[in-house]
Parts: sequence; structure tokens; C-alpha cells
Amino acid sequence: MMALSPRDVTIAALIAGQPCVGEFLASLGLGEIPAGVTLGEWLAGLIDEDLGDTGLQPEQIVEHIQRLMDDATRMSVAAGERLDSLTILGGRDKQGRPEGVEVTLRAGDIVCIVGPTGSGKSRLLGDIECLAQGDTPTGRRVLVNGRPPAGDRRFAADRKLVAQLSQNMNFVVDLTVEDFIGMHARCRMVAEPDDMATRVIACANDLTGEKFAAELSVTQLSGGQTRALMIADTALLSASPVVLIDEIENAGVDRKRALDLLVAKDKIVLISTHDPLLALRGERRIVIRNGGIAEVIDTSETERQVLRRLETIDATLMAIRDRLRDGHRLEGEIEC
Repeated sequence: MMALSPRDVTIAALIAGQPCVGEFLASLGLGEIPAGVTLGEWLAGLIDEDLGDTGLQPEQIVEHIQRLMDDATRMSVAAGERLDSLTILGGRDKQGRPEGVEVTLRAGDIVCIVGPTGSGKSRLLGDIECLAQGDTPTGRRVLVNGRPPAGDRRFAADRKLVAQLSQNMNFVVDLTVEDFIGMHARCRMVAEPDDMATRVIACANDLTGEKFAAELSVTQLSGGQTRALMIADTALLSASPVVLIDEIENAGVDRKRALDLLVAKDKIVLISTHDPLLALRGERRIVIRNGGIAEVIDTSETERQVLRRLETIDATLMAIRDRLRDGHRLEGEIEC
């Protein structure tokens, strides 16, 4: 059966199916739009003067609405696709020696990547981000659900399987935080973009000790605030099932809460880190030496006990930091 053209559907039905259509029609500035008529009937009743300011002809408006609907459908299908596993097949290190490893990650896994500065941790993240197929300097291959990814999934900008949060994230747009996240929500075809923006901002403020207002420009955010906003955005708004984080320890973010948030959304999280609190929080550690995967270590029960002691010490340090930052004195004994 041939699908109906948008011009044959009532405007009320179009907007109910895809709220972004209503926003587009409102942006044309053509006054109140009668919801009960078809798009074609409404366009036929417009005069040339009405359309002059829009710079669009009726058929162009129909084509634009069709593209919006197609994009929304494609995103919906992508969001419904399940990623059960991501497998890294070893390539070679900087001397050309084979890595000889196969690492399979599953939804909800936290895996940390450790190694000296310059050892190749970021290169591994880069291979995963591009779903490498032997076409990077390491020769690694990445499988999705046990198979090589289709070409359109590797390079589709709107349906990326992998989201990366890098060390340096600087905004070049001068929008408020609310407008920036709202714009992303609209691009994702979220039904209630303003409500989603409110949720993302509240979540970000939960992750950072430096609270910020929705009306603040994104260019005025500190490094910690920026990282918190991007983590919340990735967890609540991004459809990407794999998240790569390159150094989170110095960002002023509640690391445990951030990871709990991402894993609660059944995302695979890989973290490049020097921080023992993060390195021990994952189920496994991928050890990088000389550009290659040297070892994959399962976190032991002894190490988990060490982690719990480190968390107690860290909580004490954070409490001291907050007291000093708020201008208080430290009095009495400090327990660790």
C-alpha cells in the first residue's frame, strides 16, 4: 500500500505524529494554522503574499515536512535497535607485534583503559569510536553483535552507535544552556523537548558541585560544568549505546553518580583513566603498553575492598574541599 503524502493528512494528525512538524509550521510565521484541514487544503488557501516572506513554495513545504517525518522515523528505528555486544579484535602494537586478544563488552558494562601517558589509550578509544575494520594504524577490528557493522552505521552522523566525551570540550555556539539542550532534543525528535531540557540540566547539576542556571550561556560554563552537562545529555538524550570517556577525574564531576547514571541506561561505558577510583570501578581493566593491548584484568574481590576504602577517603576529601570552598574553617578531628 502506498504511503500517504503529508499533503493528504490533516495538520492535527501530522503534529500529533511528529511535534517537530508543528514547530516547523509555526516558524513560517503564517498565523494560526487550522488543525482540522489537510496540509494540502491549507496550502491551497494561501496566497502568494503569504508565502513571499517564507521564501518557500507549497511543494517545498511539503517536501520539508516529509524529510522531517522520514528523519524522525529513521531515528526511532535506530533507537529501537539493540546492541547486545561490542567485540574488540586485537591488531598490533607500535612495533607491529600482534595483540592476540578478543574483548567482548555487553550492555551495562564499565571497562577502564589504563596505561602510562602516551601508551595508546586514546588510540583504542578512537578505534572503537570509528568501529575500526582493520583500517586504522593498529589494524584492530570492532564487531557489533558479533558481526562487522554495516557501512551506513559506521559513518551515519545521525545514528552513531558510539558517543565520545573528550578531555577538551569547548562550545562555539553562544546559546543558553536551556536553548542548547532544547535544540538537541528537537534534533532528536523528542516529544517534549523543553521538559527534556529541564531534566538534563537538573541531572547535570546533580553531578557537579558548581551549580549553574539554565539561562547561563554554554560558553560561560566551567570545565566541570561542561563535562557534567555532556554526561547528562549523553545519558538522557543520546541514543548511542556505547559511551567513551577520555579522562573524567579532573572535571569536578561526581564520578560514581555519573557512571551509575550511564549504566542505568544500559550503555557500554569505556573510560580512559589514571584515577584508581575509576580504574577499580569497572568490571575489567584493559592495560595498554607500547600502543597495544597487553592484558585484560578482571577486578578481584580484594580490589573491590580496596575501592571501598578509597571511596571513604575520597568522600572525606570532597567534604573538606566543599567546606573550604564555602569559606568554612576545619575544626576538630577529621576521620578518614
